[in-house]
Amino acid sequence: MNIEGARVTVFGMGKSGLATIGLLQAHGAVVRASDVKTPADLPELGVEFVPQGPEALEGCDLAVLSPGVAPTRPLFEEAAGRGIKVVGDVEAASWFLRGPLIGITGANGKTTSTALVGHLLETAGIPCQVGGNIGTPLASMVSSSAEDKWNVLELSSFQLETTDTLHVHIAAALNVTPDHLDRHGSFENYAAAKARIFRNQTSSDFAVLNAENEPTVAYAKLTAAHVHWFHAGAAVQPGFYRDGDQLTADGVPFMAVSEVKLRGRHNLENVLAAACVAHLAGAPLTSIREGVMSFPGVEHRIEYVRTVNGAEYYNDSKATNVDATMKALESFERGLWVILGGKDKNSDYTTLRDLLHKRAKAALLIGAAAEKIANHLGDCVRIEQCGDLAGAVALAHREAQPGDTVLLAPACASFDQFSGYEERGRVFKHIVNALEN
Repeated sequence: MNIEGARVTVFGMGKSGLATIGLLQAHGAVVRASDVKTPADLPELGVEFVPQGPEALEGCDLAVLSPGVAPTRPLFEEAAGRGIKVVGDVEAASWFLRGPLIGITGANGKTTSTALVGHLLETAGIPCQVGGNIGTPLASMVSSSAEDKWNVLELSSFQLETTDTLHVHIAAALNVTPDHLDRHGSFENYAAAKARIFRNQTSSDFAVLNAENEPTVAYAKLTAAHVHWFHAGAAVQPGFYRDGDQLTADGVPFMAVSEVKLRGRHNLENVLAAACVAHLAGAPLTSIREGVMSFPGVEHRIEYVRTVNGAEYYNDSKATNVDATMKALESFERGLWVILGGKDKNSDYTTLRDLLHKRAKAALLIGAAAEKIANHLGDCVRIEQCGDLAGAVALAHREAQPGDTVLLAPACASFDQFSGYEERGRVFKHIVNALEN
């Protein structure tokens, strides 16, 4: 798309917004920056700043939203009414990106699966770069993109809901369970946002879907692409699945389940999905096995931290919703001290009751959602109000016995006490690493 001379306002000055400014300027646009913060609280922008209000739309041809900026705000409804095109940063960057796209979305597992796909392609010697919602904004990937190089993207519902022409050659939906209902308003809206990953696919493309998840199964009717399935418990055709003690690709075993080092059944699903995607992109099964075995995992995803006085500490700060926390709990048998809490996302925590009752010794509650979680859990497990991570870890350190596991799996966003789940996880690891053994 030619945007030379276009007057563009970029809303949201996080990492992706700043990268988008540079990209649009490089293609000749006249760019302004807008944020709810003041310039004094932002990094050097290098462009005109306008407050996030009606004045930001004056003389504007195009409004580009960062993922954290909801398109449902009245300001952007006003923009549409004025004939101003409103898109997200992923949509805008895709106009200039070279090479085919792999897009991975889902309520849980998309970061691990995206990183693993990149690792599998690299192991097979297939050129690729990884980014999107993981690490590198799409706008920062444009300059290093090439026609013969795969762009492997983690795509969130926040990014997908503001796409229009985005074309994903291999699109994967790992699972869709309730999340971000405070942003989307309903589960149906959330599922519809994720479905946009398939909207511009053709019969030359591929969709990789979870055969065990009802919403992702329904996506098969929404795409014109060839559908491939994955399933961690039964045969699917065409697709990747577990058959006894083997992982199988269209009936051909390619590695033993015991060779997968990542914990939990959900990670087996992630491996099957990533293997299917990588195979469709040209990776042979022999190198996929090698890549899965050499994959180190991703920080903040059931990440082993340390053993102290015989108790193991695990960091799953990326468990920012209830379903992710359930998957983390299912990865351990018993003796759990589970740290829960943070910023609520209009979640229902009652679904944790059974697993906590069976596997946990205590729920250690932190953050703004602590009281709501306590009310939802009732008497299913011992509950301790700990306030913050330091208090929760201190209690676990005093009382956990050899063989127990202390698990940070909050089921909440982190923005009440931290800048993001990454900071929360690193603070947890710092506290744990400072404990006396």
